[in-house]
Amino acid sequence: MILEEDGNGRKNDLPEIYLGPRFLSNFDKTIRLEWIVTNGLGAYASSTALNINTRKYHGLLIAALNPPVKRHLLLAKMNEEIWIGDIKYPFYSDEFRKLVHPDGYKRMKGFSLNPLPVFYYESSGLHLKKRVFMPYQKNAVIIHYEVLSTLEDPAVMNIKPLVNSRHFYEVTDRRMFPLQFIQKPILNGVTLEAQPHMNFLVLSSTDGHYSPNEGVWVEKVYFRVDDSRGESCLDDNYLLGSFSVNIAPKERKNFYLIAAGGETEEEAVTLHSTISEEDVARRIYLDEVRRRYRLIRNFYRRNPGVAEEDWLSWLITSTDSFLVTRRSTGKRSVIAGYHWFEDWGRDALISLPGLTLVTGRFREAEEILLTFKQYCKNGLISCRFPDKEGDKPTYDSVDTTLWFFNAILQYLKYTGNFDFVRRELWETLQDILDQHIRGTRFGIHLDDDGLLAHGPRLTWMDVSINGKPVTPRDGKAVEVQALWYNALKLMAMLATKFEGMDDAQRYHSLADKAKRGFNEKFWQHEGNYLFDVINGDKRDSSLRPNQIIAVFLDFSMLDDSRSMRVVDVVWRNLWGTYGLKSLSKDNPRYVGNYIGSFSNRDLAYHNGTVWAWLLGPFVTAFSKVKNHDQYWRKFAFKNFMQPLFLEETCDFGLETLGEIFDGDPPHHSRGCIAQAWSVAEPLRAFVEDILLKRPGHESQILNFDQ
Repeated sequence: MILEEDGNGRKNDLPEIYLGPRFLSNFDKTIRLEWIVTNGLGAYASSTALNINTRKYHGLLIAALNPPVKRHLLLAKMNEEIWIGDIKYPFYSDEFRKLVHPDGYKRMKGFSLNPLPVFYYESSGLHLKKRVFMPYQKNAVIIHYEVLSTLEDPAVMNIKPLVNSRHFYEVTDRRMFPLQFIQKPILNGVTLEAQPHMNFLVLSSTDGHYSPNEGVWVEKVYFRVDDSRGESCLDDNYLLGSFSVNIAPKERKNFYLIAAGGETEEEAVTLHSTISEEDVARRIYLDEVRRRYRLIRNFYRRNPGVAEEDWLSWLITSTDSFLVTRRSTGKRSVIAGYHWFEDWGRDALISLPGLTLVTGRFREAEEILLTFKQYCKNGLISCRFPDKEGDKPTYDSVDTTLWFFNAILQYLKYTGNFDFVRRELWETLQDILDQHIRGTRFGIHLDDDGLLAHGPRLTWMDVSINGKPVTPRDGKAVEVQALWYNALKLMAMLATKFEGMDDAQRYHSLADKAKRGFNEKFWQHEGNYLFDVINGDKRDSSLRPNQIIAVFLDFSMLDDSRSMRVVDVVWRNLWGTYGLKSLSKDNPRYVGNYIGSFSNRDLAYHNGTVWAWLLGPFVTAFSKVKNHDQYWRKFAFKNFMQPLFLEETCDFGLETLGEIFDGDPPHHSRGCIAQAWSVAEPLRAFVEDILLKRPGHESQILNFDQ
């Protein structure tokens, strides 16, 4: 634990990951540990524990120029060096092919995350402490330096910003696509205009002076992780100039470097002016510490008796990193994962209970629902806002809209706020159901058997290679039917409350028909589990985890016997230490390792890869069929949840949970270092099903027709 003064004489007890010299000396182990700091806009700062960038997505300021999307790398890193006389001591390193230069990482004596990253360096009587943080809801980053000299001689610290101006999906090759940076001096700093992209960056220091350095490039910086993924991995960065700070003998000096970005000079300069003073920078840091501390304290206050665990506190603070404000609605949304995902509708709605309801952030839950309601078209909720195209949503999903219904159901279980649903959502929900029944885009329509039919590549297993779906799943996917029934039951409840029994009976009848059709057509009698997809006379018996959704949802079409069989088959065949495998190993399409080129990884993505988010539905389903018995709850926590919570919060993406894992042991972490539903769903299941902290209005909601 680390204790931070909060400015009022109290101490904030925040859990800490600390890496000491022995751990840091293992270069290959430490270089794969990544951290991320976010700002509530989709922007972030991120790198490795060694402060060496290994991805094109790494940098000190990846600004969201149209929040939470249009993310551009503006500030790659700061290269620090200290001069004593004519001897230079670098405290930074960059990686090039077959070379790490200079050797500043060898002067690193410690790294901590508590929850903001701190780097500790030491060399020849000089001690350097560097902390990175971001002002909330601002496209800016602040680096706090603390330098202690034990020398009898003066020293000079030079800090050289490496800047860029590119979309974070890309790399810069200055010879192929020339970039020009125009500098304009300001007090203790510089305003930088990047052409032709027309982004602006303002940099300043609270101590020392700035000297420009025209025309110096650091070329072909190497990103090892991108290389391993078959992606562009060489980047050119512009060496802007140098901030110089004098350090007297035996002096301890504190100062801040502030960087603010924007699409216009006025935007960047105005933002910078609000955060450029030293006392303001210090206050921003304390505010960020307090904000995270309050998240943790509020959770434990809402859940008295819950033991405070480091991993649990890390997950609570991690939930905050995915909640962002969308400029187009002025309301909250959810980033699906860092670094590269945008706010995806499916991910946002699946994550909503874990991010906002179990943490007591009900107003933000409402805003997320309203954001996606605003982007409802032809009875479909938007599934994605592409990063480069800003506010041009896509709608090619059959299940996103149905997860919208489930998110509303979970919201009601926690709040009982029918007034909000009636006032803001009821009309939209009715229109969605009507359009699904009549038929809408992508072949989505209600079939004669009461089940929902749809075209290919519309479920969460949606990867394509050269335009051809890897897992098309067209017809009637199992989880789509479960979600459809769940939505109909919710509508029956709402109609009973808002409209009367006649309207409610319509939805009851549709639900009953869906239930009959589902049980007649989806049960695989030979294996005692559910078909994954049916399409006409075809039955796909691939053993996949999608069927667990049919047990997990509040309104299930399965009886107790079939529910138990589904859970048992999934457990025995798909369990993968940190979640559920996307396909059983005995299937010839199974791919056990998510490695290599785009196409190789896409083949594995939904054909064997382990998904952490599925741990949530699985634990809920397991607990349901075990009647939430205490023995089985303890069993589920120890065997299903502890490996993910205890091991993975200290690996790969530190203090958070990543996207996926190899299907084959030892199940290496892959994909995004921080994934919203990987955090949200296991956290929700832990609170609701392991701790049995049930939603306050659950009984009233689920027993509406009794």
